Amino acid sequence: MNTTTLKKSPWSRIRFSLIALALILIYWWAFSGIRFEGFQEMAKTVSAAILNGFLHPDWSYIYLPDGEDLLRGLLDTLSISILGTVISAVLCIPFAFWASANMSRTRVISVPGKIVLSIIRVFPEIIVAILFIKAVGPGAFAGVLALGIHSIGMLAKLFSETIEGIDRGPEEAMIACGANRLQILRYAVIPQIVPAFLSYSIYRFEINIRSATTLGLVGAGGIGTPLIFALDSRNWSRVAIILYGIIILVTLTDLISGWLRKKII
Repeated sequence: MNTTTLKKSPWSRIRFSLIALALILIYWWAFSGIRFEGFQEMAKTVSAAILNGFLHPDWSYIYLPDGEDLLRGLLDTLSISILGTVISAVLCIPFAFWASANMSRTRVISVPGKIVLSIIRVFPEIIVAILFIKAVGPGAFAGVLALGIHSIGMLAKLFSETIEGIDRGPEEAMIACGANRLQILRYAVIPQIVPAFLSYSIYRFEINIRSATTLGLVGAGGIGTPLIFALDSRNWSRVAIILYGIIILVTLTDLISGWLRKKII
């Protein structure tokens, strides 16, 4: 190998130095904005209590015959995720066709659709959940509405990109045969997009499971509600068993949904 190719030019060294200096300045700026006042006096005691709680979880909370327990909380979370995903997967379909550039004759129609989807995606689901809690009251219904509305933005974007990427060959063949737009949609478009739509919906369900666990922290139902109560009362053993339950639920969901997506695609 020619040694001259291994020798870096002066401009490369200058560029590397400028990038390194820029990164150092960014880190310095970021850390300078953080106000650090040291650890609290009780930090060691609280940390030891948390560790002890995770080593000795409250197994009795898994099932309570006459009260809210871990299994009921996880079941509520699963129900909120399923309903929110189904609502969003159905409602986002018209938005996806609206935002797809190849489904309209001019971009004047598709561009506003893309802008609407971007606006829906701007707000985090926890903000949407708080808005619905104010509108319909706390509980699982607010969580379902929050996940359903918030997921429309992301799912419709993925769906529209799928529609824009379809093979135009079958569509052009049907146009040449004199098919109308409904027949083109039925026989040339839908068969190509259904597998991707199902795969994206299942993937969104995985995300909604994680989101549903946090929405309960603001009163939108699910396992997050007993979790915030346990945190407020510093019941670390109960916090530990709830988090263990969430880990098992999310892991099982990932395994099952991953298997389903492989079967579909």
